[in-house]
Amino acid sequence: MQVVVIIPARYGSTRFPGKPLAKIHGKPMIQHVAERCGKAGCVARVAVATDDDRIREVVEGFGGTCVMTPPELASGTDRVHAAAVSLGLSAGDVVVNVQGDQPLVAPGCIDEVVAPLLADPACAPRTMSTLALKIVREKEITDPKDVKVVFSREGFALYFSRAAIPCPRDADTRPDYYKHLGVYAYTVDFLDAFSALPRGVLEDVEKLEQLRALEHGLSIKVVVTLHDSPEVDLPEDIAWMESNIRPTPDP
Repeated sequence: MQVVVIIPARYGSTRFPGKPLAKIHGKPMIQHVAERCGKAGCVARVAVATDDDRIREVVEGFGGTCVMTPPELASGTDRVHAAAVSLGLSAGDVVVNVQGDQPLVAPGCIDEVVAPLLADPACAPRTMSTLALKIVREKEITDPKDVKVVFSREGFALYFSRAAIPCPRDADTRPDYYKHLGVYAYTVDFLDAFSALPRGVLEDVEKLEQLRALEHGLSIKVVVTLHDSPEVDLPEDIAWMESNIRPTPDP
């Protein structure tokens, strides 16, 4: 069993075309993501999955591995699955899906998200894992951009939503809220099963691909982390990222 990070990266973002290639301290964002993932202790390989030659050229230019995938795939997970097939990964290999717009992803997050699958390989064919962070900024509770997750006492996801969940009935009730981070881990055989499933009703409503797994009775283990992994959504987010990423010299 090996752990392989695959980073789905599309050029055609509606709100920020060419987002993976946006420069942060002079370095393409996709390079920041790939380099951080490669520092995780458990990771054997890192690859970028894209449908655009411009992204492929940049990734290969900084010495990274890039896998070309069909443009019509429905979600980032479907793109990761296509890349895993192209890379010839074995059924029991663990794949970590990290979004290409998370230049602050902590290497330790990769180790955290794979831990449940490595600890119990028997559950892996029907279980994936993901990360959540306890919300401390009030605006993230109600902002639909920030996906919330609720989970069982055993740490398995009950639901993901762009709405504030749980929703307290009484004004004096103050629950904890958890933000879902776009980092997933699954075995290749889980990916095979997931990609063969039809899109779910809730998936289409919320536009959250992880709901496909829940709708079809698959399990999602939620690992609570202390490391945030904010995403770049708009061009103006680049300045904030530059203020939070310490520039590092090229090797």
